[in-house]
Amino acid sequence: MDRAYDPELAVMVPLLPTNDLLDIGSARQGLADMVAANPRVVDDSGLVIEDRLVPGPDGDPDVAVRVFRPRDATAPTAAIVYIHGGGFVMGSVDVEHGAGVALASALDVTVVSVEYRLAPEHPFPAGIEDCYAVLVWMAAQADELGIDVERIAVVGRSAGGGLGGALALLTRDRGGPALCFQCLGMPVFDDRLETTSMRDFVDTPLWNRPSAELSWQYYLGDDRGDVSPYAAPARATDLGNLPPAYISTNEYDPLRDEGIQYALRLLEAGVHVELHSFPGTFHGSSVIPTAAVSRRAAAEELYALRRGLGLDGNV
Repeated sequence: MDRAYDPELAVMVPLLPTNDLLDIGSARQGLADMVAANPRVVDDSGLVIEDRLVPGPDGDPDVAVRVFRPRDATAPTAAIVYIHGGGFVMGSVDVEHGAGVALASALDVTVVSVEYRLAPEHPFPAGIEDCYAVLVWMAAQADELGIDVERIAVVGRSAGGGLGGALALLTRDRGGPALCFQCLGMPVFDDRLETTSMRDFVDTPLWNRPSAELSWQYYLGDDRGDVSPYAAPARATDLGNLPPAYISTNEYDPLRDEGIQYALRLLEAGVHVELHSFPGTFHGSSVIPTAAVSRRAAAEELYALRRGLGLDGNV
């Protein structure tokens, strides 16, 4: 298939690492190395950064989090539950430390980045239950954390976007702390792998259909049974009464169509949604942050978050 990658991205494609999820250890190290080789240069001098442990789900271990707080905050801030990506099997708060710094600094908000348990060692529902435990903790400790409990959003990208959508469903259905906004980038929503983009993009950079197949196998296990919407939000039958959403997708990403379809279903359910599909991009192409399309995508996300968190509308 002839793919018209954005010219600034196309020149970098041959230099990108391949993702072989057959070897989880190597895949995890490869992701960490790729991020380390392309560090986000961000100034954290205006933040207080602290690693903490949060009570885990009943009977499960505590959940590690990294909290990024504005150093000079004099009033409760808006807050973000940040959920890293990595196909449910890779990633960490360390790998995405720069993202936490960037969000907290740019928006002057508190960010809590979740070190959720990874598959295959910890398949569903471990990861989403860890994320929910952190959201409950944030609401319970709002005074100590200096956050406004009415303005907590979830931000996630890739598998983190899927977990973010699942978190919105789970806290709605459990009557848990209300999220005011969900910002989901190139989200993983559908284990059925039946969309056009999932069928077509078998060899795209950084993520492709073979990667998706292994990712879901590790996350759901061999004996899937009926797949829960808290694992695969596309399976949810009721998308009403969910928080407003910003969903972004990439043109040459196997996940493209499930993100678009989920956004349309949210709209049909009466949820406010902004949907943006960036042309010429592929999954994770923002790892090339100097490209104009990557800068535009980052600016759009910040604008959406300012609006969703009730901040001023200037990026």
